[in-house]
Amino acid sequence: MSNIIISNKEELEKLKQAITSSGPDKFHVVTDFDRTLTKAFVNGKKTPSVISVLREENYLSEEYSEKAKALAEHYHPIEMDFGISLDEKKKYMKEWWEKHFELLIKSGLNKKNLERVVDEGKVEFREGALEFFDLLHEKKIPLIILSSSGIGDLIPMYLEKYGKLYDNIHIITNLYKWDEEGNAIGIKKPIIHVFNKDEASVTHLPKIHDRIKGRKNVLLLGDSLGDLGMVKGFDYDNLLKIGFLNDKVEESLEKYKENFDVVITNDLDMNYVNEIMKGIK
Repeated sequence: MSNIIISNKEELEKLKQAITSSGPDKFHVVTDFDRTLTKAFVNGKKTPSVISVLREENYLSEEYSEKAKALAEHYHPIEMDFGISLDEKKKYMKEWWEKHFELLIKSGLNKKNLERVVDEGKVEFREGALEFFDLLHEKKIPLIILSSSGIGDLIPMYLEKYGKLYDNIHIITNLYKWDEEGNAIGIKKPIIHVFNKDEASVTHLPKIHDRIKGRKNVLLLGDSLGDLGMVKGFDYDNLLKIGFLNDKVEESLEKYKENFDVVITNDLDMNYVNEIMKGIK
C-alpha cells in the first residue's frame, strides 16, 4: 500500500488547481507541531511529543517521570478512543493538561531543561520540514503553528536552532510564566489541548487574523482529528487537509480518509507537501 492515500483524486486535483492558480497572496498554512512537523519515530523509538522527552529521559526527576507516565497511561487511551464523545474528551484532556502543568511546575521545570532538550536533539523535524519553512518564507506565505504542546516554549527554540524562526511564522501554543531564575511559576491562559484547537483558532486572535483574513485558500496539516478544529470559524474559499497517520494505520485509516483529503502514513517525509508549495507561484 502506498504511504500517500488520496480520498478523492478528482476533487483533490480541483482543489489543488484552485489554490495554486490564485497564487501565494491568497494562501496561508495552519499546522500542528508534534508528529506533524516533527518525526513520530527517531531511531526506531516512538517520540510522540516534545513533552515526552522530559518524561522518558528523567530530565527533571524520577518522581516526575513516574507521575507523568501514570497520567499518560490514564488519559492517552481516552484521547484515542473513537467511542468517547468530543465533549467528554475535551473535559478529560483539560484535566490531563492542567495536572501535567502543575506537576511540571512542582518538579522544578527550568528553562535550562528546555535548552538541554533542544541541544540533545531527541526530537527531529520531519524530513523536508526545513525546506517547507524556506519555501513559505520565500513566497511570504503566513505559517500558523497551533500546538497543544505541554511545553510550547520549545517550538520557537527548535526553529531558532535551525535558523528557521522566520517573520512569517506565528505560534499559538501553551506558554509558561518564568521567574528571574528561569523557573516555571505558572501557565498562560487559555490552555490548548488536542481537542479544543477550535477554541484557540485564529478567529479568536485579532492580530493574527488580520494578517490572513484576505488569504482564503488554506492548507491544514495535522496528525490528529482534533487538528481539524484549527480552522473552525475561518471564512475560507478552499481548504486542503493533509493528515499524517503515523501509527495504528489499519484501525484509523478509514476515519482519516473521511476527514482528510490526503493521508500520509508511516511517518513519511514532507516531500508531497513541498511539491504543492512549489506549485504556488
